[in-house]
This record gives sequence, C-alpha cells and structure tokens, in this order.
Amino acid sequence: MNSSEEIAVSGMSAGRSAMRMGPAELVQAAAMARRFYLEGKSKIQIAEEFGVSRFKVARVLETALERDLVRIEIRVPAELDAERSDALRARYGLRHAVVVESPADAEETPDPENLGEVAADLLGELVNEGDVLGLAWGRSTIHMAAALDRLPPCTVVQLTGVYDAGTAERGSVEAVRRAAQVSGGDAHPIYAPMLLPDAATAAALRHQTGIARAFEYFDKVTVACVSIGSWEPGISTVHDMLSDEERAHYASLGVAAEMSAHLFDTDGRRVGRDLGERCITVKADQLRRIPEVVAIAGGARKAAAIDAVLRSGLVTSLVTDTSAADVLMTAGPTPKPALNRADPDGS
Repeated sequence: MNSSEEIAVSGMSAGRSAMRMGPAELVQAAAMARRFYLEGKSKIQIAEEFGVSRFKVARVLETALERDLVRIEIRVPAELDAERSDALRARYGLRHAVVVESPADAEETPDPENLGEVAADLLGELVNEGDVLGLAWGRSTIHMAAALDRLPPCTVVQLTGVYDAGTAERGSVEAVRRAAQVSGGDAHPIYAPMLLPDAATAAALRHQTGIARAFEYFDKVTVACVSIGSWEPGISTVHDMLSDEERAHYASLGVAAEMSAHLFDTDGRRVGRDLGERCITVKADQLRRIPEVVAIAGGARKAAAIDAVLRSGLVTSLVTDTSAADVLMTAGPTPKPALNRADPDGS
C-alpha cells in the first residue's frame, strides 16, 4: 500500500446505510477489506481464503466503499496541493506539475524560496546515475541547488552565463558546483556574463576553452532546470540587463516572458531572436531535445510569463505555487500538450 494513503476499516462504527448489512456480512466485508487494502492481498487470494468467487469479493469490496464501511484518505505533505498539481499537469500536458502552497506573507513575491526546496526533491527523483544535469541561471535554480541533499552520480553543466560575473561565487557557478558536490560528479561551470555588448564578443567567448567545453555538453543534457522571467523590472534578468531603448524595442515585438535569454510572446512563440546572438546560453532547439526540462517559477506576477513559456513546448515539468496555479488554470484557451514538443514557429 502506498504510504501516502490511509485506509480506515471499521465494522461497528460504519455509517447508517452500512448497518443494513447483517452482522455476519459486516464481519466478512471488514475482513475482506482488511486483507485487500491493508495487507495487500489480491482478490483471488481473498476468494480462496473465504471460499467464494473473486466476483463475490469484488462486489463485497465495492459495497464496503459505497456504504462507508471503508474510508480511503489520500494524504500528501501539507505544503503540496495535489488537486491543483494534477489539474495543472492535465491542462498543459506536462509530465510533472508540483504546486506548493504560497507563503501567506509573500503574495507579491515571485519564486518563493520553498519552490527551490521542492524542486530539489523533484530532481532527486528525476535524475538517474550517468545523467547530465543542466542548470540555467535564475534565483529559483540557485535556491534549488542550495537545498539539494541527494543526487545520483551525474555530470552537472551550466546552461547560461551569469547575470553578473562579479557575483558568480554566489550565483549559477556556485549552483553548478553545489549540485556536482552532492552528486559526486564533474562540474562544468561557465565563467562569463549571460549578455554581451555585441554578437562578435559573444562568439569569441564561446570559443574559449572552458566555455567551449561546457557547450559540448549541451547536446548531452538529459535533465535541465530553468527559471522563467516576466518582462518587467526585477522579475526578468534579461530585461534588467538591457538599455531602455532595447527594452522598448523588444516590448514592441510583444515579448511577455523570457527563459534562458530566449524571449516569448503570449502565445509561446519566440520573438527577438537576434538577442540570442549576444548571449551565452543553450539554444532553444537544444532545450527542445532535452528529455526533461523542469521550470521553477511562481507568484501571481509571473503567471502570464509561465503560461507563455509553457505554451512554447520547451518545458516538460513545472514547480510552481498556488498563487500562480490559480491564474494559470484560467489563462486563455487550453494550450497544446507540452509533451508534443514540435516547434510551432520553426525555431
């Protein structure tokens, strides 16, 4: 029996309708239910023990549920919202969706730190020995790496440059080191800014030995962890790195979200692709080929951006919070399943 489920079996305290069963029926139904739900015996085994057909066992178990002789409770940790998680997974066609209760005092704060803690546990489930784990820059991925306490042996590679090379020790470089330390695998950090002044400078950096070595792993990544940003100050790394003129230009293209320096409109189409030429980052088509891409993003202010990125088909799984989930469940028409990862705009 799954440890998250509690089966309560009671004969004497059954509901009023159950009392219509005779005492022998009650005792037998309770015994069969105990064998099936608590002891894990099959219907065939129970039928043999009681000398009845397996169809009789099935009818008794069904009656026990209908008449409240058996009560089944599904329990998950209080901070997880199982109902919203399942609804969100189904709406966007995700492989995994985990919705965490939003902190009561952080209604307007994007990406609460507890998202990173839950994402760390999720990676512990998803990563297998020998995998290549890719980490993109983002506050949520940094929180996730800090919370990691278990990972099987794997290689860890940085998927983007850093927001500020001067803070590398406290940012994505340290996140890559931390994940590699926990897993006991090799680390391949990128000591370079995410955004460069021009395409030529970015191209030159991509050929530097250490950065080129990390880039060689991009096509080998099996599980990636990314962040999502809204196109507004303080909630988008790329937005904050650009000049006012550049922000206005990309805003005119309809940008609503960014992920790993890739920009998306509200329908999940990539816009402003010229920006990628100036960035040290994994390509969109490389992300699309990664089997498992986990996005960590929450907060009502980020909900529209999360919706846009999920519609792109680049993300397979999501860790978010109830504030964002409630907005996402009513965000426009139902999107195409994310696991159908064909690119709608040819990128």
